Amino acid sequence: MKTIIHVNQHVIKANRVNGTNEPPLTVKDYKRNRRAHTAVIGGPSRIVHSPHAPLSCGARVWIETQSEVVTS
Repeated sequence: MKTIIHVNQHVIKANRVNGTNEPPLTVKDYKRNRRAHTAVIGGPSRIVHSPHAPLSCGARVWIETQSEVVTS
């Protein structure tokens, strides 16, 4: 199952402005979206930069893996 991980820069900015600590990582697979502070990838992965074809969420850089991803 393909999993995509990206950093939500809007959450990082909001945390800085509001003094909060919301998780800035989004870990997406076909079943769910998980928000996390850390993501451990259990095998091969690749980093994708796609400025002209971003993800539907707007991300232009993300990590893709077929391996298990453990979040916290």
